[in-house]
Amino acid sequence: MSNSRAIDMENTSIPETTALKDFLSLIKIGIVNSNLITTFTGMWLALVFTQQHFLQSLDIVILGLLGSALIIAGSCSINNFIDRDIDPIMSRTKSRPTVTGKMSGAKVLTIGFSFITLGTILLFMTSVTAGILGIIGIFSYVVLYSMWSKRLYVSNTIIGSISGAVPPLIGWAAVDPNLDTMAWILFLMMFIWQPPHFYALAMKRCEEYRAANIPMLPVVKGFEVTKRHIVFWVACLLPLPFFLMPLGMTFVILATAFNIGWLVLGLAGFKMKDDLKWARLMFVYSLNYLTILFVAMVIVTVI
Repeated sequence: MSNSRAIDMENTSIPETTALKDFLSLIKIGIVNSNLITTFTGMWLALVFTQQHFLQSLDIVILGLLGSALIIAGSCSINNFIDRDIDPIMSRTKSRPTVTGKMSGAKVLTIGFSFITLGTILLFMTSVTAGILGIIGIFSYVVLYSMWSKRLYVSNTIIGSISGAVPPLIGWAAVDPNLDTMAWILFLMMFIWQPPHFYALAMKRCEEYRAANIPMLPVVKGFEVTKRHIVFWVACLLPLPFFLMPLGMTFVILATAFNIGWLVLGLAGFKMKDDLKWARLMFVYSLNYLTILFVAMVIVTVI
């Protein structure tokens, strides 16, 4: 066997994984965890502003969080099944069990639909509104994004943002089906946050998306246009903290500072020579932005 042949076989070998790692990869545990943060924040704020006690509503909180986790995990499993033909092309997805063959398609679909069914039932046990919102989130992610727009339209990221923005609404609706204006501001924050977050990721993985024939914005329009879109979406976040005045001036100032910081970093991208380094900075900032602000919403209502 030649050395080049040996190297090729080594590079295409199936990574060593455990059954637990394969399962967590299948359900995209990182996405589940990050969405549960926003779901819990929606629940918590609904409890605070409807003057309900957390411990007395613990059953609703548990049902809402578990139901949300299950529908997200189930939807992600089905997404992995749908994308099993393109995932081998991308380095961040080629180790998924749907690619390596560690899980059969039938098993993946069974997990996905079982989780979605159980999760939806649990959400309906909290409120009809929460259950309906859960179904909307599932449909928008599995059908509108994964099955339809992802491979056809450059607007796939915006369409996919619907499902990512639903969790705080579900959380709020589980406690208070009469969705307050603040609940919709949380939805808007999540919706607007996603394009700059995923455009930065798409810049980092541009060539992989190109090879997979996925029409992400950097692939279709190039980096300069993507930068302008990112700055536009970040700028759209600027007025939102002022609709969250009931959380107090401390939070409004904190959120405004984070928005301005993100916008300044975005504008710096037009001067930086290394586009990929800038994209990495924007991506990391977006992750910290989401976590810190949604955790801060809970903290400012406690102290």
